[in-house]
Amino acid sequence: MEKRDYYEVLGVDKNASANDIKKAYRKLAIQYHPDKNPGDKVAEEKFKEAAEAYSVLSDPDKKARYDQFGHAGLGGAAGGGFNGAGMDMNDIFSMFGDIFGGGGFGGFGGGSSRPMKNRGNDLRVKVKMNLQEISTGITKKFKLKKYVVCPHCNGSGAEGNAMETCPDCKGTGRVVRTQQSFFGMMRTEVACPRCNGEGKIIKNKCPHCNGDGIVMGEEVVEVNIPAGVHDGMQLSMRGHGNAGKRNGIPGDLLIFVEEEQHPTLVRDGNDLIYSLLLDIPTAVLGGQAEIPTIDGKAKITIEPGTQPNKVMRLRGKGLPVINGYGRGDIIVNISIYIPETLSKDEKKAFENFKKSDNFMPSESIKEKIFRRFKNFFD
Repeated sequence: MEKRDYYEVLGVDKNASANDIKKAYRKLAIQYHPDKNPGDKVAEEKFKEAAEAYSVLSDPDKKARYDQFGHAGLGGAAGGGFNGAGMDMNDIFSMFGDIFGGGGFGGFGGGSSRPMKNRGNDLRVKVKMNLQEISTGITKKFKLKKYVVCPHCNGSGAEGNAMETCPDCKGTGRVVRTQQSFFGMMRTEVACPRCNGEGKIIKNKCPHCNGDGIVMGEEVVEVNIPAGVHDGMQLSMRGHGNAGKRNGIPGDLLIFVEEEQHPTLVRDGNDLIYSLLLDIPTAVLGGQAEIPTIDGKAKITIEPGTQPNKVMRLRGKGLPVINGYGRGDIIVNISIYIPETLSKDEKKAFENFKKSDNFMPSESIKEKIFRRFKNFFD
C-alpha cells in the first residue's frame, strides 16, 4: 500500500514548527498507544505510522530531503527510511520514548518504562554515477565490513544465553533517584547504572564477543538507486548499518551519491545544457548539426541566418524527475566560431563581404541581440 504523506499523518502543514510537529506526534502517540488500546491492531498501525512520520519530520536533514523529493528522497526505492511496520514496539519506545520526559511511554493503563536498547552505528558508502546511470537508475551491490550479531550467543552477549533480571531496576532498565534541590526534594527517572538501562545482567560473558553480542563480519547489500538522483543526495537503508550491542537496534546504511561530470553536457536540475559552436557558413546558410544526448546523438536543423546565443530545446531529452513524472530538456546554446587567422583569399572574400550592406547588422537585429544581452542581468 502506498505510504501516506507524513504531514497528513501528523495533521500539520509543511510550515509547522519543530514544536508543533512534536506536539502533534505526542497527541497521536497518546491516542493510539498500545497500553490504551490493548489488542487493537488498527491503533497499533496508526501508532507506528505516526512514529515513522515523526522520525523523519523531527530530523532537519531527513525533513529537507523529504520536502524536496518525497519518500524517494529517504531511500524508499532503496529500502530505506524508517519503517514502523518493520519494527517491534520496544524499538519505537526506545527511539522516541523521551518525547514524554523521563517517564517514557509508561503510565497508560498499567504500562511501565521499558529497558533501553543499544543502537549500532550508521555506515556510510559513496556511489559514483554517470548521467546514463542517473537517467535510468541502477542497482549497486556493496560488500560491507561491519559488526554483525554474534552467532555463538545469538547477540545476547551471554555464554549459553544465561541472563538474569537486574535486581536494582527489576528489569525495567530505569530507576528513580531522589535528591535535594533548591526547590525541595526532586524525583527523576534515569537509566539504571547497574545494567546500563538494559534491564538484564550477564552472568557469564560470551568468550567470542566479550559480552557485546556483536562481532566483526561481512554483508553484501543490494541497493536500488532511483532515476533522477543528484550529486550530494543521500539515500538510506534502515537497519543495514552496524548491529546494536546485545540485540540492540541496528544502525542504518547511508548512501551518498557522487555525480560524474559529462564531457560535453552540463546538468542544470533536470535539464542538460550543451554549447554548440557553429562555423560561419552553417550559421549563414543553415544546415544540420549533431547534438550529444545521454544515450546517443540527435540531429537538429539550423535555420539560415542563425545568430549567436540563440537557444534551442530538445524536449524530453534531459533527466527524469525523481519521484515524479516527466523529464527535463537538452538546452542548446549556439555560439559562432570566428577564425583567428585567414589566408589571402579568405581575407579578400571577407573584405568584399564588408562592403555589402547585407553584412551590416540592422537596427532591429541590434535591438534583438541587446535584449538577449539584457536578459542575463534581469
